[in-house]
Order: sequence, then C-alpha cells, then structure tokens
Amino acid sequence: MTASAISTIAVLAGGLATRMRPLTEIVPKALLNVAGEPFVVHQLRLFKREGIARVVLCVGYRGEQIVDFVGDGSRFGLEVGYSIDGDRLLGTGGALRKALPHLGDPFYVIYGDSYLDISYPSVAEHFVASGKEGLLTVFRNEGRWDQSNVVFEAGTVLAYSKTSARPGMHHIDYGLGILRASTLLANSEHEAFDLSDIYSALAARGELAGYEAAHRFYEIGSRAGLSEAEVYIAEHKE
Repeated sequence: MTASAISTIAVLAGGLATRMRPLTEIVPKALLNVAGEPFVVHQLRLFKREGIARVVLCVGYRGEQIVDFVGDGSRFGLEVGYSIDGDRLLGTGGALRKALPHLGDPFYVIYGDSYLDISYPSVAEHFVASGKEGLLTVFRNEGRWDQSNVVFEAGTVLAYSKTSARPGMHHIDYGLGILRASTLLANSEHEAFDLSDIYSALAARGELAGYEAAHRFYEIGSRAGLSEAEVYIAEHKE
C-alpha cells in the first residue's frame, strides 16, 4: 500500500455542541460562520488542497442542515457521502464504526470542529512506513491548549488518555488520525463509545504511530477557539 491510496476522510460532526450554545441552538457547529463562510467549507477546501478525494460526514444533531448545504460535494471538487447517527447518539467511536461501509481502508479521521493545516500526504506516508495499526497526529502542547494527554517518543504514541494525566505527557492529540476498518472493529465491543478508547488501546499495545505537527491546531469547540480559528483562517484564505 502507498500513501496515495489513503484518499478518504471521515469527519465526526454529530455532536450536540452544547458548549457553543446559543450559537448552535439553530445550526450545527459545522455550519457556524467563520471568516464569512460556514466552517465546513473551510474544512472541505483544506481536504481538497491536501489531495483527499472522498469525504464522509458523520452527522447527528441537526445533520439534515449539513446534508442540504454540502450536498454531494461536487461544488467543492469532492465526493461527499454521509453516515447518520439516527435516534441514538453513538459517540465518536460508534459513529465512525457505523460509517465503515462508506469508507476506504485505511482512512483518515478528523473531528468536525477541527481545522488542521498540515500535510496530510506526509501523515499518510508516516503511517504506511510505520507498519502499525493506527496513527495519531500529536503536538507538543506542554499544557498550553487544554491538558496534554499523550506520551510520544521516536515516532510512536506510548500512552494516550483524555482522563488520566501521567508523567511524560508533553503532547496533545492534534485531531487527525488514520485507522484501518479491521482495527476499529477488533477494538470495539459496544455500539456507543469514544474514539479515544481505540487510540488508548492501540497505544497500550504499541500499535499507534505518532506524527508530530510543527504548528498548533485550530478548533471551534469553544468561544475562544472560534475566535482564534476565525483570525487564522481569515489570514490564510486562498
């Protein structure tokens, strides 16, 4: 397998976005206005630039608005498909597992509120070269943007936890990963679960490669994050 074979990305955009209310009482987070356009437009434009051909949007809360706005993705030069949570929210891991029939193998996965200006082909090359079951992008955080949650050494994530800090956690989950369908299925027993559970299990077995990003991440999951992302995206719009 070559890095260019990884050309599909799953976008986890089904959350309730309670931290962003009242902004998200009427629209989902993906459609919040950022630098004059819905946030998802900036994500799709970035994916296109990085050579991604197919996007699968995993939607839940007010997902029909996202479907109506993005459509089949042709106006963005992409093929866009959808996986819908349904009546029960499945968590990021459950939503991703439900989307597997629409994804390639392996595939990128990203959160729906993240803007990650990084070389996606370079991430894919690192994954292929590693020979491991999964990959997590990381950033040396030192507690600056949320709590550091990753022990990372020599291209490998040695430990990952969103709940339990431990010595050596200088990095943070950057928000972009690569997984195989078989890995996701083999490491999940419940219908609803968090993607972090998969990353934690892979790290514990030494099967999670790490790619270190040189520049910070941007997200719209908080008011402060939204303001920072808007400034960055406005300055770097093509």
